[in-house]
Amino acid sequence: MIGALDPKIPPGPLAQKWRNHRDHVRLVSPNNRRKFEVIVVGTGLAGGSTAATLGELGYQVKCFCFQDSPRRAHSIAAQGGINAAKNYQNDGDSVYRLFYDTIKGGDFRSREANVYRLAEIANNIIDQCVAQGVPFAREYSGYLANRSFGGAQVSRTFYARGQTGQQLLLGCYQALCRQVAAGIVRMFPQTEMLDLVIVDGQAKGIITRNLRSGKMERHAADAVVLASGGYGNVFYLSTNARGSNVTATYRAYKRGALFANPSFTQIHPTCIPVSGDYQSKLTLMSESLRNDGRVWVPKRKEDRFKPPNEIPEADRDYYLERKYPSYGNLAPRDISSRAAKEVCDEGRGVGPGGRGVYLDFADAIERLGESTIRERYGNLFEVYEKITGEEAYKVPMRIYPAVHYTMGGLWVDYNLMSNVPGLFVIGEANFSDHGANRLGASALMQGLADGYFVLPNTLPNYLAGQMGKRPSPECPEFQKAEETVCARIEKLLNVNGTRSPDSFHRELGLLLWDKCGMSRNENGLREALRKIPELRVDFWRDVRVPGDEEDYNQSLERAGRVADFLEFAELMCVDALERDESAGAHFRDEHQTPEGEALRDDENHAAVFAWEFQGEGRPPKLHRESLNFENVHLAQRSYK
Repeated sequence: MIGALDPKIPPGPLAQKWRNHRDHVRLVSPNNRRKFEVIVVGTGLAGGSTAATLGELGYQVKCFCFQDSPRRAHSIAAQGGINAAKNYQNDGDSVYRLFYDTIKGGDFRSREANVYRLAEIANNIIDQCVAQGVPFAREYSGYLANRSFGGAQVSRTFYARGQTGQQLLLGCYQALCRQVAAGIVRMFPQTEMLDLVIVDGQAKGIITRNLRSGKMERHAADAVVLASGGYGNVFYLSTNARGSNVTATYRAYKRGALFANPSFTQIHPTCIPVSGDYQSKLTLMSESLRNDGRVWVPKRKEDRFKPPNEIPEADRDYYLERKYPSYGNLAPRDISSRAAKEVCDEGRGVGPGGRGVYLDFADAIERLGESTIRERYGNLFEVYEKITGEEAYKVPMRIYPAVHYTMGGLWVDYNLMSNVPGLFVIGEANFSDHGANRLGASALMQGLADGYFVLPNTLPNYLAGQMGKRPSPECPEFQKAEETVCARIEKLLNVNGTRSPDSFHRELGLLLWDKCGMSRNENGLREALRKIPELRVDFWRDVRVPGDEEDYNQSLERAGRVADFLEFAELMCVDALERDESAGAHFRDEHQTPEGEALRDDENHAAVFAWEFQGEGRPPKLHRESLNFENVHLAQRSYK
């Protein structure tokens, strides 16, 4: 279908909508910007770029992260690259094609306008990062290099070996440090947001806890920006950093912000398989490896115990190339993950427990030479060897799907503001751009688009009406919020049970993976909705949190985050049960095509599901935002 579209003709209304907004005169004059203060929670690419840009524009910024430095934000874990439609390869790429691939990759469950804006801004992101000195890979001629990623048939991914996220974050960090040195941005490392403060219906501050001293603090501002990332760690084992959590966005949800599509969680197909019960996280192998690696399993069950080099070519099943000949090993993440699960469920999986497939570079090494593969992916091969003890230049990697990214998040409008005035949500913390499945190399694109380009143009329109309205941290709303947080901490410390927070988290993660993971069904979701409240009761009756609140206490940090996960998991299952269709990464066994692909219900479920908190012990209220497609036609996704 994409070949029939003219890439030179952008959808006029969508393109013009953002241009009009972008070029609109900012309502806050340069002389008045220093009078406004903005709180930014999170210092990954989205939060760090926001703080740096707002500081550059002259706003006063307070920036919070629970890490000891912004350089330790989870954004450094993004390996493969960042998308932009520069068309350097002359392979037919365009802004419209990037827009269409992103809409299709999300299985038509994202907003047209937001996605087109993202695609249009992407080219500017590359220029911005090059100007900051980000060392993107280059061709011999000096031009920036590109490679392919899943869900696209063109080369549009800019990269810095297998450490693109880290290099982009360093570029962002140096811009942030400049504003810190100028005294415009104030950094609060090792400080965790524990509640959002609402004053007269507007977000006006946060309650934090200093993780080193345990001190509770109140911070008032004219607006609050949440850039706190996703909630994949609700599954316990995921590719996310160990500290990643849902607390900031879930606290905002309990203060009235709508939570959209919480069941949309992405499973990444190329992760190092689980090796034992002792693991606390999983390791991602970049999707870029599927450019040159071929995915296969033995055709016969009895061959899965043989060394891979002893299985002849005729006895190998390159199942992605067989099922999806047009895209082959570059099929989107949700489809590739389910295909891997399918062959493993048939008993053809390799490695301990039969939960693995091969990612083989033998053909690429023979065709291109080992030195070329080392140049492209060397650090990824080193990581794999350190973890598994196997040299992937000589034997195939073993990979298996794992929880990676979350497309759901707080609901936001076109300006990235939630339904709570003054609360802006960006990056992975919102729901707006990826629908039911994120294409590879789009997370960095969204985070930097929101932080460098979108929010600095939309936030001032809200701030223009807030002159002189910043409340005092001593007002009753701040006092009540702090009392609520302190009471919760005291309750956790006083349980004095017998089980660690991690033991509850692991039990919750296994339950979610089985009932609300790569595939779901009504019976499994209803079972989870029975068991999660029971587990939550056990947690508040038997969790043990040693130490006290006025000290460095990692057990207390973990317990608070697990308590939020135990509530949020129920919301995920409620959403998955209500969405009675399959769409992208949300795969209901009851709704699939004869070929085993996701079967959408566009008549009843072409909508954003946004949930409103109704109080403790009461079911959340569902709000639907209809998704209207004017520039693309709804169609059954096909990558064959």
